[in-house]
Amino acid sequence: MKKNVLWLVILVLVLSVSLSSVVLAGEKSLKIIHYVNGTLGDKSFFDSAHRGLEMVIKEFGVIGRTIEGGYDPAAWEPDIQQLSEGDWDIVIIGTWQLVEITEKIASQHPEKKFIIYDTTVDYSKGNLENVYSILYKQNEGSFLVGALAALVTSSNLPLANPEKTIGFLGGMDIPVIVDFKVGYIQGAHYIDPEVNVLVSYVGAFNDPAKGKELVLAQYDQGADISFNVAAESGLGLLGAAKEKKRYAIGVDSDQFLLFKDSDPEKASYIVTSMMKNVDNSIYRAIDLYLKGELKFGVAEGLGIEEGGVGVADNENFKELIPEDFREKIKEIEEKILAGEIVVDTVF
Repeated sequence: MKKNVLWLVILVLVLSVSLSSVVLAGEKSLKIIHYVNGTLGDKSFFDSAHRGLEMVIKEFGVIGRTIEGGYDPAAWEPDIQQLSEGDWDIVIIGTWQLVEITEKIASQHPEKKFIIYDTTVDYSKGNLENVYSILYKQNEGSFLVGALAALVTSSNLPLANPEKTIGFLGGMDIPVIVDFKVGYIQGAHYIDPEVNVLVSYVGAFNDPAKGKELVLAQYDQGADISFNVAAESGLGLLGAAKEKKRYAIGVDSDQFLLFKDSDPEKASYIVTSMMKNVDNSIYRAIDLYLKGELKFGVAEGLGIEEGGVGVADNENFKELIPEDFREKIKEIEEKILAGEIVVDTVF
């Protein structure tokens, strides 16, 4: 009798292990494809997004890949269509230029999930319940660095000149970039209404040579600090700062850290960066998705409160910027969070 019981226990254990093996074998790793309508290497926006996917792969063990679509608009729709027809569970797409393509393809593939960042689809068109849109309150972060730029240009810092002039370089004259500009100018004028802001647009996000030319002109016109909001074109701004020995503000990623080892002289002029934390927002979205808490069919705006934007607090920032200036930026940040300062926006 005891022998029969023993064999029964062994049989149950064997079956349990076998069933567990079947379950594990049947598990399907989440597959995520990330498509950029440009190339990596901009040291800011797309690199930040790619870094977010790498964080997800490392943390959650998903299968993921970034595809560089290049700058030919004719390639974007067929690329995304092909990826949507592939064995991917989530398709992540960035930038306003892909909104209509996303709306069209997402509605054709209701079985797939789509995440689009730095813009939103038009949900009123219907059949987009499978799309989650991530927006950033770049106007809030830009207000902070605008205030910092005004403090710098009015200071006796080594590279500041007597003129109260600061610069702004945008990639293109489009709403999301103008939203940066609106916050930047408002922040500067919050500190000193007499600060003059020179504004230049490259007309493209992949022309660093023109970006450099435009910012060299800003520096020649008296700007002692300029804000890069131009992706790859903005690398020209950082080159201009190095050449003219003037201050620069990076964007999206902490550009001081990105150049600290490869070009320490260039990095030394980057006082801080306005962080648009695309990486964190993608990580946050996938984390919520895996918990079953990500809400599709809606757009969500991430600002200072949600960790979507902020100011890079690195060693160069602490070394170059006086403590009272840094405390002033923290004070302004707290006032924005408390609703005491309402930052303008184009949206």
